[in-house]
Amino acid sequence: MGPRFIGPFRISAQVGRVAYRLDLLDDLSQIHNTFHVSPLWKCVADDFAVISLNDIQVDERLNYVEKPIMILDKKTKSMRNKVVNLVKVQWQQRRDSEWT
Repeated sequence: MGPRFIGPFRISAQVGRVAYRLDLLDDLSQIHNTFHVSPLWKCVADDFAVISLNDIQVDERLNYVEKPIMILDKKTKSMRNKVVNLVKVQWQQRRDSEWT
């Protein structure tokens, strides 16, 4: 699972009716700079909700790497004919409301 928000980035041009070209940083030069409007969000004013580019780790295939820090809670849930173990994990880049 990737980071929720990266940015903000300035829109340099509108390409067609539903695509925008963004001014990305040099660190993101391997990413194509034209995006469909669906993944774009209005700039978030809360600095706490934005992840710094320095905190993001990607592997050689440009996949987002996220590491667990600790297990917060364990539960066992009984279904009809099986038992499911539930574990609440605190992740490295996530905030309180985003622990899974």
